[in-house]
Amino acid sequence: MRQAKARVPLWRWALWWLILGFALVLFYVLLTPIWMGLRALAWLADFRARRRPGYRPPVTPS
Repeated sequence: MRQAKARVPLWRWALWWLILGFALVLFYVLLTPIWMGLRALAWLADFRARRRPGYRPPVTPS
């Protein structure tokens, strides 16, 4: 028969939630706007390139 597992100390729960909160803020508040900004710059560069004379698309449809 198994023995009962020991309880997780309160400080470990607090540390877990602190790290999780930091990771969520880092991802949603910092990294997502950076990613969206990079995508917007790529879209703008592609849009401007398509308007130039002699534009050749990087991938040709088959």
